Amino acid sequence: MEKSTARIFKEMKICVVIPTYNNAKFLRAVLDSVLSEVEDLIVVNDSSPDETDEILLSYNQRITYLKHSKNLGKGKALITGFKEAQRLGFDYAVTMDSDSQHKASDLRSFALEISSHPGSLIVGERDLEGKLSQASGFANKFSNFWFRVHTLKKLKDTQTGYRLYPMKPIADFKIFSSKYETELEMLVRAAWRGVEIRGIKIDVYYPPSGERVSSFRPGRDFMRISVLNTVFTFVAFLYGYPSMLIHFLIRKFKKQC
Repeated sequence: MEKSTARIFKEMKICVVIPTYNNAKFLRAVLDSVLSEVEDLIVVNDSSPDETDEILLSYNQRITYLKHSKNLGKGKALITGFKEAQRLGFDYAVTMDSDSQHKASDLRSFALEISSHPGSLIVGERDLEGKLSQASGFANKFSNFWFRVHTLKKLKDTQTGYRLYPMKPIADFKIFSSKYETELEMLVRAAWRGVEIRGIKIDVYYPPSGERVSSFRPGRDFMRISVLNTVFTFVAFLYGYPSMLIHFLIRKFKKQC
């Protein structure tokens, strides 16, 4: 008999972490869709001024609800969620956005992939053909290029927020960024630590432009990502490449023993 998504999540100790800011319009539908698939859900409210707090409180004990006293950015909200996941004993956390772009039905794909490749970091790869503006399409290709430079690994979608993180390898990360670039930082540093990074296809929904709610600020956030890429270029030669080589040799040695 085929295992349900919820059962795999329980057996593999996986939870879902959703950071949210000003997405009250979509939030209830997103939470309901996730809870229809799995039971363990952590939501971090990054001090939203809209009705987010009231919505989350209405879920009572069905979710684990955390709230920042002031807006700290998506990166800090993710870290808050990861710390709670580790405290609760989870081995993995799937991150989703709260703007309805990610579909809860894809949680099963993450569950099946991590069951076959335990310890990996799984990245959901969106089909972006014809769905992004010219600027957003360039930003994604730009990010993919620099990820390959920094890690010698190729991914089709390094900017997606739909991912499965293994908690153990990132438990002691001291994250230096705080906003959207945090996801890039964790991806690169996980690769440097020897974590296998795998991509899987996911579905994505883009609401009409008039309905989209985003805290991403192209100019400011693109500049922050560019600064991080510049720093990582230097660190890759000093630490990243040697670290990946050491972890590769360790894995090869273990297989031969």
